[in-house]
Amino acid sequence: MSKTVAILVARLIFAGIFAMAASFKFAGMSDTAGYIAAAGFPFPLLLAWLAAIFETALVLAFLTGAFFSEAALLAGVYVIFLAFAFHGPSHWEGNQAEFGFFVDHFTFLAGLLYAAVHGPGERLAVHRGFIWKREAEPRLS
Repeated sequence: MSKTVAILVARLIFAGIFAMAASFKFAGMSDTAGYIAAAGFPFPLLLAWLAAIFETALVLAFLTGAFFSEAALLAGVYVIFLAFAFHGPSHWEGNQAEFGFFVDHFTFLAGLLYAAVHGPGERLAVHRGFIWKREAEPRLS
């Protein structure tokens, strides 16, 4: 029972983080586009919309368990991309806190990788996906 609760709480945390990120983007799309433009990326408004839609898809995957491992892997790649693009070494000189933000992304990556390998758990999960399909566990009589 405690394993199930821990997995569900972890899924809710993942979903909550990406839900907050997406809601901030949707609420201030032009601000998000400005932040993306300031980092030097082309088509900032398009990228802001794509990021918000992607984060919403991650929320759905984490809440339902559908394509959970794939979503966790993609989220990990996304999180590390964000670390380097918006908090990487070029930002450290101006603000030492940026180094902490950068490192935090790697701890988040560790959790996402662990989740990708272990899946969404047995309860409250739609077991659909392309990779790491869960095999039926043998039952002891």
